[in-house]
Amino acid sequence: MGEDGGPRGCGGPRELQRLKQRALEYYRENAVPRRLEELLNATFHLQPADVYGHLANCFSKLAKPPTICKVVGKSVLDGLALPTLQVELFCTIQNFPKNICSVVIGTHFEVHENASSEAAEVEEAERSQAVSMAVQWVNGALTEQLQGIAPSNQAEVDQVLRMFFENKVQEDQERRELEKNLEDSMVPVSQTPPPPPPPPAKKKGQKAGMKDSFVEKPILPAEPTEPVLCGSMAIGAVSLAAAKAGAILDEMPLYLHIASLKCPQEPPAELTVPLAMVSLVSCGKSSPGKLNLMKELICIPHPGLSAKQGVEMLLEIQKQINKTIEMPPPPKVETKKGHNGGKRGQQLITGKMSHLGCLTINYDTIEQPLLLIQGICANLGLELGTNLHLAINCAAHELMDYSKGKYEVMTGTYKSAAEMVELYADLLNKFPSIIALIDPFRKEDAEQWESICNALGSRCHIIAETASKSISKLLEDGNISTPKSSGLIIRHTNQTTMSDLVEISNLIDSKRRITIFGSTEGESSDDSLVDLATGLGVRFVKLGGLSRGERVTKYNRLLTIEEELVQNKTLGFNEEHTFFDLDEEAEKDAVTPEAAAFVAGEMTQPLEPIFPTEVGEEAAQT
Repeated sequence: MGEDGGPRGCGGPRELQRLKQRALEYYRENAVPRRLEELLNATFHLQPADVYGHLANCFSKLAKPPTICKVVGKSVLDGLALPTLQVELFCTIQNFPKNICSVVIGTHFEVHENASSEAAEVEEAERSQAVSMAVQWVNGALTEQLQGIAPSNQAEVDQVLRMFFENKVQEDQERRELEKNLEDSMVPVSQTPPPPPPPPAKKKGQKAGMKDSFVEKPILPAEPTEPVLCGSMAIGAVSLAAAKAGAILDEMPLYLHIASLKCPQEPPAELTVPLAMVSLVSCGKSSPGKLNLMKELICIPHPGLSAKQGVEMLLEIQKQINKTIEMPPPPKVETKKGHNGGKRGQQLITGKMSHLGCLTINYDTIEQPLLLIQGICANLGLELGTNLHLAINCAAHELMDYSKGKYEVMTGTYKSAAEMVELYADLLNKFPSIIALIDPFRKEDAEQWESICNALGSRCHIIAETASKSISKLLEDGNISTPKSSGLIIRHTNQTTMSDLVEISNLIDSKRRITIFGSTEGESSDDSLVDLATGLGVRFVKLGGLSRGERVTKYNRLLTIEEELVQNKTLGFNEEHTFFDLDEEAEKDAVTPEAAAFVAGEMTQPLEPIFPTEVGEEAAQT
């Protein structure tokens, strides 16, 4: 025996214990796995790699489902190099955190190309503050409150977001009331009553006591814009990120995931691709010409064409527009004062790329841009009203001159609200291929909305975009009939969740109105918008022009979705997603032989996708 009581030559009890532990580890690492491999190979003819693969799959099925462990908000740049919000979503999968997806949401701010420097600075500060606050919300309270929730449980995610937002709204209201009370306490109360309003001035030649029964109703002032809570875009972005993560984890496209949210009991066996509303030219308030009425001249391919054929056709039309528009030459040194060597009285038609992805051109009459498209289509063997249709975004809220109480449709040409109805009726008589008017009036002109719907509603769709309320306000009121319209353009912005989009689309469908999913004016390169439109089953998708990378990516996504649906034999066609209800004879319209030859013969090169995935400067300039 050794001095420590252990057997001689073994180094004592500690050494013996160490040897036993090594023997046990060797037995575990070699004998048991090897014997197990031999048994499985003899019984099931499985190789060692297959053995461990099957074991991994078995244990993965027993693992806890993925849950949200973190959401990260960042400030990034959109397509106009302006700040917007990006959200990354992380999930715990088999006890390890993993980055599942990233989304970027567009802001609600409108783009004013001719805004004053002071106004631009104010809006820039508001935008930066909104994005900064949204980043704080995401990285702070939201990432804590969403931990442990399965991203596939969209209803629970959206409920957490809704409660968080309601608390923020309540906090903001309390803060405003406190600030107002402090301001009121600082201002001394005046006891002097306000002076009475002056009596109305009498018209020349009007006798006392006579009433003028022909006085026009005063124009209603613009309603205050709906307040947008600073940071609210965090709600919409996180909701979209959860939906995208749920789709990825379930190994399905986002549009199928959205379709299952809309029809949870029985998802549709077929999906329809929304008809693209493509902006061709812009002649609105920011254009250099006199014409103000036409912010966007929009083209819609015939429903009988595939999305790919329609985009091919519109690309060719856009090329012809680029050739037709004469770009301004570089300035030359004048030889004589007041003379530039050009033809006297000839106006140079110029064009520049708009933030909407189409050319802004200087025209002076309403007919000029329409005749431009009509002539190009005739040269290509296409017929307006048969192969493709037109829509006009009037953007009437930008045209009102409140000092005169009239719409300035062209520089120096003013129309009252009643005269505008006549103008639109005359326009449709001259160009029956126009199937939609977007925002023909301000939302305050409710009587004129009803008048134009009654007068022209059977010939074209009357669509409310800016004139409509926000999605949250529409859902709160449950009323989409003010102003009266054929349909609404909805967007995914601010606090709009996936549940809100499903609810508003169901509400619009129940009222037999048209749902158009639209992009924001300052778009990002995120293409989820097209998946949302397809999954919700909307009739049209309004993406802007066929230029600028942030808009091209969405058209690429539209073509990809159509291709996937064709391959899976799940592409459906629903007549309710067309404009056949406008004209009974339109059902008989078919693609002309010239157009069929155009899309099948002249365009022989496949476009898969039509645009490169990474759009460079050349593609952005078309």
